[in-house]
Amino acid sequence: MSKIRHVAAAPTQTRNLSPGDDVTPHHHEDHQLIYASSGVLEVFVPDGTWFTPPVRAVWVPGGTIHHWQVHGTTTVHLVGIPSAMMPPADHMPTLVAVGPLFRELTIACSQNGHAETPAARRLLRVLVDRIQPSPHAPTMLPTFREQRLRDVQAALEADLTTSPGLAELGRRVGASERTLSRLFHDEVGMTYTVWRNQLRLHMASLMLAEGKTVSQTASACGYSSASAFVTAFRTAFGTTPGLLYR
Repeated sequence: MSKIRHVAAAPTQTRNLSPGDDVTPHHHEDHQLIYASSGVLEVFVPDGTWFTPPVRAVWVPGGTIHHWQVHGTTTVHLVGIPSAMMPPADHMPTLVAVGPLFRELTIACSQNGHAETPAARRLLRVLVDRIQPSPHAPTMLPTFREQRLRDVQAALEADLTTSPGLAELGRRVGASERTLSRLFHDEVGMTYTVWRNQLRLHMASLMLAEGKTVSQTASACGYSSASAFVTAFRTAFGTTPGLLYR
C-alpha cells in the first residue's frame, strides 16, 4: 500500500471519472459520504471492500483509512461532514440508502463545495438528517488475514462458475472442512455460503459496470440462471440489474 495521506477536511466535490480511476489511501478528520451516481463504487478499508451500484452511498467515519475505485464511466459525489455535525453511530463504514430525494440532496451538496454560506449549511443539515443505513444486508467483501482463507478466495476467483464445497476446498488448501468452517466464523463472522454469495455479487457488479449483459454475468459468476442472478441482485440492492444498467 502506498503512503497514507492525511487530509484534515474531507473533500466536497463532484468528479467525472473514467473506468478504473481511483483515489490512493488516505484519511480525514471529517466524516464523508461517497456516492457514485453511475457505474459501481468500491471503497477499500482495512477490514474489507464495500461495493455498491448507484442505489447506495458509502458512509466513511472520520479517521478511517480508506481508498476507492470506480468501475464504468462514473460521476462520484463527495460530501464532507464535520464530525461536530454528526457524531458517528459506529466507527465502521456502512451503506446508506439512496432514494430520489437523498440522491438530489447529495448531488446538490457535492456541487456546492464546502458549506460556507448559510444556505449551503442548511442544505447540508437536511442531507445529514436524511442519512439512514440501507435496510438491505450490507454488500461487503471482507479481507482475509488467514492464508488458507486467502487460498480459498483465490481458488474461487479463478473460476466462479463452479460451486465447490468446503470439503473439496479444504483438500486444495490443506485444511479440513471443519477447520475452514471455523475460520470463516472466527475471522469474518459469516458462513462460507454467505461469503461466497458476497464474492459473486461483488464480481457480478463489476462486470455489469463494465458492460456485460445480465446473462453473461450470471453465467460467469456461477448463478444457475439469469433469473437466479436477478433475484440475488434484487435481494441485495432492492432493484434489478436491468433497471440500473440498461
